[in-house]
Amino acid sequence: MIETERLIIDRLTPDDLSWLVEMRSPDAVNRYLGGPTMQNLEALTKRLEFYLDCYERLGFGFCAMTLKSTGERIGTSGLVPLEDSGEIEIGYNLSEKFWRQGFGYECAMAWLKYGFEVAGLERIVAVAHPDNKGSWGIMEKCGMHYEKSGFHYNMDVVFYAITREEFMRPKHDETVIKLM
Repeated sequence: MIETERLIIDRLTPDDLSWLVEMRSPDAVNRYLGGPTMQNLEALTKRLEFYLDCYERLGFGFCAMTLKSTGERIGTSGLVPLEDSGEIEIGYNLSEKFWRQGFGYECAMAWLKYGFEVAGLERIVAVAHPDNKGSWGIMEKCGMHYEKSGFHYNMDVVFYAITREEFMRPKHDETVIKLM
């Protein structure tokens, strides 16, 4: 679906459930994704079904991220409706060994570009656990701005947003995406 300098970002399939469980199971990863209650097989089965439904209804959703250089899957990212808000959320999560290497920013910029230039969205939001400074640092680097604190995914969150107009201002790095 999307290609960046280092990543191929492509749709998940029902066959990806076991990989999704494995990738999101470590405590360091799941503490920012709703904790253990959101990481069991039943919860992730429902989440994967939600992602697959998003592809059908919206033409986009959460996807697997694969390193071009090795073919290794390193995490997930995408655009999905934020629960009970009516807004579209950008999200990303990486296996811990890929943290702090710029992949979060790279995929976030590609998804923002996709959301505004391809999907025609006017506004995109993001939420993160208040302790997840890495995630909200990515949001800020992408030009998103803090709006409020809230409660989503069974946890307190910080809530960020960006509009198409803000994103299109000529201050962002060029992130090349290709539709596949």
